[in-house]
Amino acid sequence: MANDDAGAVKMADLFDPEPEGWGLRGDPHLWRALRNHLSGADVPTSVDEVVTRLQTAFSELAGVDLDREPQSSVYRADYAHGGMSSGMICLDTWRERLMPLLTERARTLLEA
Repeated sequence: MANDDAGAVKMADLFDPEPEGWGLRGDPHLWRALRNHLSGADVPTSVDEVVTRLQTAFSELAGVDLDREPQSSVYRADYAHGGMSSGMICLDTWRERLMPLLTERARTLLEA
C-alpha cells in the first residue's frame, strides 16, 4: 500500500503482503479490515506502541481481547462472506502467527 506522505510509513504497510495461510475463513476479511482501519496512521516509534495499536484495533473490529478471550475462535457476521467457516475468526491463529507476523514486520521497519 502506498504511503500518503513521502517517507512516512503507515500502519497499513505492515499488512502487505498478506500471509499465505489463514486459520478460518473470517481471518482474511479481518486482516483487510484491520489494514483499512489503520490505513491513515503512521507507524509509532516503538514496537510496543505498534503492538498496542494493533491489539486495540483488533479488539474494536473483532469484539474480543486476544489476551483475555479463552476461546480459540469466535464468529463475527461482519466477516461472513460464504463458506462453511464463514465469519469465524481463529483467535489461536491471530495469537500464534498473525500478530507475531505484524509485530516482526514492525520491528524490521523500525530497526531499518
